[in-house]
Amino acid sequence: MNLRVLQQPVTVLKGIGSKTGKLFEKCGITTIEELLRYYPKGYDIFDPPISLAEVQDGMHCALCCTLVGEPSIGFYSGKTVMRLKGTDGSGQITLSYFNAPYLKKVLQAGEQKVFRGVVKKGGNTLSMDQPKFYTTEEYLLLQNSMQPNYSLVKGLSNHTIQKAMKEAFLEFPSDQDLLPEEIRKEEGFVSLFLALHDIHFPKDRDSYLQARKRLAFDEFYFFLARLKERKEAESTSKNHWKMIETADTSRLVEALPYELTQGQQKVFQDIRQDLCSDHTMNRLIQGDVGSGKTILAFLALLMCASNGFQGAIMAPTAVLAAQHFAQFTELTRRYHLPIHPVLLTGSSSAREKKEIYHAIAAGEYNVIVGTHALFQEKVIYKNLALVVTDEQHRFGVRQRDFLAGKGRDVHVLSMSATPIPRSLALILYADLQVSTLKERPDNRKPIKNAIVDASYRQKAYQLIIKKVREGRQAYIICPMVEEGELEGVQNVTAYTQMLSRLLPNDIRMEKLHGRMRSEEKDRIMENFAAHHIDVLISTTVIEVGINVPNASVMMIEDAQRFGLAQLHQLRGRVGRGEAQSFCIFVDPSGG
Repeated sequence: MNLRVLQQPVTVLKGIGSKTGKLFEKCGITTIEELLRYYPKGYDIFDPPISLAEVQDGMHCALCCTLVGEPSIGFYSGKTVMRLKGTDGSGQITLSYFNAPYLKKVLQAGEQKVFRGVVKKGGNTLSMDQPKFYTTEEYLLLQNSMQPNYSLVKGLSNHTIQKAMKEAFLEFPSDQDLLPEEIRKEEGFVSLFLALHDIHFPKDRDSYLQARKRLAFDEFYFFLARLKERKEAESTSKNHWKMIETADTSRLVEALPYELTQGQQKVFQDIRQDLCSDHTMNRLIQGDVGSGKTILAFLALLMCASNGFQGAIMAPTAVLAAQHFAQFTELTRRYHLPIHPVLLTGSSSAREKKEIYHAIAAGEYNVIVGTHALFQEKVIYKNLALVVTDEQHRFGVRQRDFLAGKGRDVHVLSMSATPIPRSLALILYADLQVSTLKERPDNRKPIKNAIVDASYRQKAYQLIIKKVREGRQAYIICPMVEEGELEGVQNVTAYTQMLSRLLPNDIRMEKLHGRMRSEEKDRIMENFAAHHIDVLISTTVIEVGINVPNASVMMIEDAQRFGLAQLHQLRGRVGRGEAQSFCIFVDPSGG
């Protein structure tokens, strides 16, 4: 099978020059295959028109109306507004267009058009703002079709992508497929060519569903194939760091000011058995925010240190690593434990790093806390026996393997707050033993969630103001850093400016995003934790981070753009204290 032609640069396609090629590159598209795999984010479905008598407030629909009377021209907030009346015999609707006086010549009384948009219903009146309009003949050709919408960057249009797609399919060897024909027939799958074509240009819902079924199968099949290869490559290895149970862990458990839950006791028993067994541990602890994963990681590291070995814990952010280091240092000091911890992050000075590298290699530190800096080439461990990864979904397999490769067949303990059904976890983490913590602290109230459209924003702002007045704090999440990255998507820069005009002046706001220097990010997050900031407008950089129990409101803009795991992680920033917490998911499309 020869699909190498799809690895050609996208710029070989007709109509894509270097300038357009750079726009495609911003979307992650450099080859023809990447273009074909750039699936629509959604579709405009052109349903048949309905009558005015059937419409409901907020409904997105098509209406076939005859224009009546002369349009009225007025002014509103500095804009020219043209209003027209339309009727279909069952009712009447007002159609408004802003700064488009030229439409007066296009939309004239007596003409019948199909208007498509969102209906607003107030009392007995109906209205539509800026509806798209078509002749009845134009709409009949579109009816029941699905027009794709793509994620765009500034300067790139749906039309440009669709045009490029058509050119790409001219290069696609339609007789080539990754699945044998007998399997396709047996399972009822369409060909790869047809699946890709119909995901971009579906004739109807059925062709779209058939395309999605085939592409979903391909993704899952190759995922499982890679997982199988990995599992076979990681066949159970001999435990080169066999440990014995020591009095230190039992002494700490008894001395803690709280009792481990039954779930924690069971998981720690599993960890102890793993570390003492004949085989290397590879275990995942799954548990919601506040379920007690960190103390279990510390107990594992303590057991490792008590046996004379080194252990490392890798966190996805410097702030989270510093939080772990502070907690571990305090536990070590308070309970006189045989642990010598050190913090190693990218922000450590060159001199500090050199000293830390030397001490780690000499075995002076037996618990090393840090970020990706832990697996830098210069870091050499004396006898690394255990690697703990916090928020393990944030690290790629290669990153975790690279750190684990710093020692010989080291034990690996991963932690995640992302909820995964057990049946799915057995597939996703087939090479891991999975332990689940189900209990939550008794003083935590369930978070109240709401999925809303853009019209709810003002109510959300009022809730934020109310909670800040009560001494609480809030997060507002935007997908992008600044304007122009993706059209129609909220960004931190513009949102902060807008909110500074809407909220009272005494409410302290700050923005945060991944393009800031590490020192600046850390300073802002520390200020938020110290309650020097009331409202933090941020990208997903706070998906994992410091613990701020005082934060009780999370508002996520363009929530439809995030995956469920990411939304769960973001929501986990609130609900950490005793106060009632709220999470507001804003979907501007109303979907």
